[in-house]
Amino acid sequence: MAILLPQQFFDIGPFIGKSYYEDLRGGSNATVIVNNFGPAPIDLVLTRVNAPVITYTIPAASSLTQTVNLLLVAALLASFGAAFGDIQITTSDF
Repeated sequence: MAILLPQQFFDIGPFIGKSYYEDLRGGSNATVIVNNFGPAPIDLVLTRVNAPVITYTIPAASSLTQTVNLLLVAALLASFGAAFGDIQITTSDF
């Protein structure tokens, strides 16, 4: 069964990071969708159980969808410019 978490909107200034999902009980299988509507790229940082941290750079005015096993933390990190958009996370038992 899938659980669709509420859509979250972000407006992050330069060199600021924010966590948008945390499951510290052992991780959940999840799909993460990020839409970056801002003029600067933003990094999606995914921390998984017993795996290296993965960072994806999402260019300005684009989106990214990732499916992750045993997700612990999903965070966004703005680099040199402000970024805004939305993030949607769905957890499931896939």
